Amino acid sequence: MDTIERAEEKGKEVRRESAGPWLFGSSSPKTQIEEWKSGNSDAQKEMVNVNGDVEITKPVLTAPFRLEGEADGQDYRPPNLLQRVLSLLKNVRPGTDLFHFQLPPVFNIPKSMLQCYGETIYCTSKDLLSECANGETSLDRLISVVAWNLSTLRPIMFGASPYNPILGETHHVSRGTLNVLLEQVSHHPPVSALHATDEKEGIEILWCHHLVPKFNGTSVETVGQGERQLKLLKKGESYFIGHPNLVIRFLPVPGVYWSGNMRIHCPETGLEAQLIFGPHSFLGLKANHKSVKGKILVSSSMKTMYEINGNWDRAVTAKEVTKGNLTVIYEAHEVLSGLQTPILQDPKGMKPTESAIVWAEVSQSILSKCWDKAREAKTTIEEKERKLVKDRKAKGETWVPNHFTVSHSKESGWHCSPNQECVPPAPIVVPLP
Repeated sequence: MDTIERAEEKGKEVRRESAGPWLFGSSSPKTQIEEWKSGNSDAQKEMVNVNGDVEITKPVLTAPFRLEGEADGQDYRPPNLLQRVLSLLKNVRPGTDLFHFQLPPVFNIPKSMLQCYGETIYCTSKDLLSECANGETSLDRLISVVAWNLSTLRPIMFGASPYNPILGETHHVSRGTLNVLLEQVSHHPPVSALHATDEKEGIEILWCHHLVPKFNGTSVETVGQGERQLKLLKKGESYFIGHPNLVIRFLPVPGVYWSGNMRIHCPETGLEAQLIFGPHSFLGLKANHKSVKGKILVSSSMKTMYEINGNWDRAVTAKEVTKGNLTVIYEAHEVLSGLQTPILQDPKGMKPTESAIVWAEVSQSILSKCWDKAREAKTTIEEKERKLVKDRKAKGETWVPNHFTVSHSKESGWHCSPNQECVPPAPIVVPLP
């Protein structure tokens, strides 16, 4: 039987699980608890208290990113820029060790980067993945894959960022028959793995995210590295998808936008799409930062079949080269309006590594604008992680992910393979419209 106790000194509710299938697998609850206590992820070890009990905090789930100008009262709005700058200066003094410098919580949105990645998959108002799987021709399916890929580009707040996931942190959410699982498989450098499956539609998604920031004087450009695949299992097709870059510009006009070239190709059909995001003008002045242009072509002959044009936050069209027919393939407001906030459906199924639990106290403090409490909670998490890294190094231990097999080479970069064929249903679900 579950027991609930109040941690009055922290003002939060703690659950000590002595039963309940909150770990994957079929072992008994007692065995699962013992396996959890001996786990090697930072998130696992942080959840075992001095008495050897597993503590699970009440999760905090927040609204997904929405299109600019759309709000329903649930959206988080960070403090004004002046307040954030003053908070930053308050935390920096001459001689400050910048290696261990902590970004003040006023610069954070109340969610982890894993949640942001996951939202791009499970938070949509229109099921574009099913359209990818059910397209009549290979060309129809590629056009649908292009549209779905555009739906994964979400508006980004300038001057506000999600938390950096700790090692072993996970995020597990279901939307209908689509089950999504993410794990932070490396912290230095930061690498996130994603596996999503929909057995009904025959869909599998594999992502391996490694972000590399580059400072360019007046801006920071984050280059996405790692593999991204969308598999349509019933069609026997795999789509390899590139990464656009995220640019944070400080001068002359502050802003955040997607930029660069990317390619989507399917070896089985011999078709590909080439897309170009963002402006190409001097200093980005008088440019459309949300534009996307490109073409769909036959890889072997490089023959263009469709021309792509539009804005990823509004509408994108495909023009057939031979006949001149123009078709709207993506409408952002149709896909990204009225997004539902995930809800907790199965409390007993929650894992202590879940992002919404790991960062719960920080997120709740940010939402309540209790900045000192948020800073204290964030510091506690980050200091525990540093200690665990130090302890592992002293013992000569190597951390191994729970849900993915990870490899890395200079030639091919990071590669993440899921340990399970299918992702099981999650305790957190997205309400269907």
